Amino acid sequence: MTFAENIKQTRQRLFYSQEAFAKELNVNLTTVSRWETGKSKPNISTMRQIKEFCTKYNADYKPLESSWLAFEQEK
Repeated sequence: MTFAENIKQTRQRLFYSQEAFAKELNVNLTTVSRWETGKSKPNISTMRQIKEFCTKYNADYKPLESSWLAFEQEK
């Protein structure tokens, strides 16, 4: 799966809207939308926040990390 697919799936599995997810991570709604459409990826600092979010809600972070690292190869 791509990073875009993984981040969207993680958010949806936890029943978060894009808006609520953006607020949780302290980013713009547009930013989350760009991640989920594959137009951009989070920086390392935001990935740390995503990891904390996953830990907080017991979500699997590994697929996100792996696909984030492979993001440039997806294009």
